[in-house]
Amino acid sequence: MEREPRRIREGYLVKKGSMFNTWKPMWVVLLEDGIEFYKKKIDNSPKGMIPLKGSSLTCPCQDFGKRMFVFKLATAKQEHFFQAAYLEERDAWVRDIKKAIQCIEGGQKFARKSTRRSIKLPETINLSALYLSMKDPEKGVKELKLEKDKKVFNHCFAGTSVIDWLVSSNSIRNRKEGLMLASSLLNEGYLHPAGDTSKTAAEGLSDTPFLDLPDAYYYFPDSGFFCEGNSSDEDVVLKEEFRGIVVKQGCLLKQGHRRKNWKVRKFVLREDPAYLHYYDPAGGEDPLGAIHLRGCVVSAVEDIPDAKKHEADSNLFEIITANDVHYFLQAATSTERTEWIKAVQLVARTGK
Repeated sequence: MEREPRRIREGYLVKKGSMFNTWKPMWVVLLEDGIEFYKKKIDNSPKGMIPLKGSSLTCPCQDFGKRMFVFKLATAKQEHFFQAAYLEERDAWVRDIKKAIQCIEGGQKFARKSTRRSIKLPETINLSALYLSMKDPEKGVKELKLEKDKKVFNHCFAGTSVIDWLVSSNSIRNRKEGLMLASSLLNEGYLHPAGDTSKTAAEGLSDTPFLDLPDAYYYFPDSGFFCEGNSSDEDVVLKEEFRGIVVKQGCLLKQGHRRKNWKVRKFVLREDPAYLHYYDPAGGEDPLGAIHLRGCVVSAVEDIPDAKKHEADSNLFEIITANDVHYFLQAATSTERTEWIKAVQLVARTGK
């Protein structure tokens, strides 16, 4: 009897349609020999299957402009595009898919154990690891509020600050090398230009895509960056929601307040101030809604009216705001539910 391929990783990803230029959230399962994708997590049969044998992976994939965290899996017959909710999630999928392909080519069994510690690659720079170091709140590049041309740029930093940090962290030997490394970070989507000066350079209208200048501004993706002009008081209050540091993010199912149907949403949890914003994972920079967490109550629930009717009957939890608004959410696993509940509880206790 033939053994069924083992599941390596599964979760929500946004997938581009093969016939139409539409992006939709799918439940994606990485097997040892292929990728299955389902319209819903509870479906018994997949909507499609992509064989890994002979396929190639491209990451990052920047074929779609502002659409971030995309990777491409190409077979002999077709190209498939997937979008993760955030950088670390994309890198985890890419790492496992690459390893699965290598195991198929080498006739080996997929194993989680890594021999990477014994392999030294002094000439290879891991941009993903470097990016995470740069984002460290204590030792990384400091995010500031900077002003230029009557505009205020929040959660950003100057090009010179990036090069200074690279030099001080011994990532490079000189500023020329730093310029090359920072340009790679920019091209790979780990940094984004803010303001006309840095945007013009990034679009190829100067000698280098990254500028080692005090008035060229940049920011990290998902950092809460925003730019203010001559804003009204209402605008400033609204933008205040996004000043907090991102604590946790990912996709969950959310129940609608009116129709009671369940849809996949990307959630971003921020602290100080404590907010949980939710977005359409298939696109759109503006949130569909925001949950103010100060004074909220969050707890696991085992039963919700009409939940089974809409095929969502496990790993449920509820957030009740200080204004007595109820939000019902579903995690993919019991472990993920516990992690979200703990994170929301911590932010609600300490955030304003």
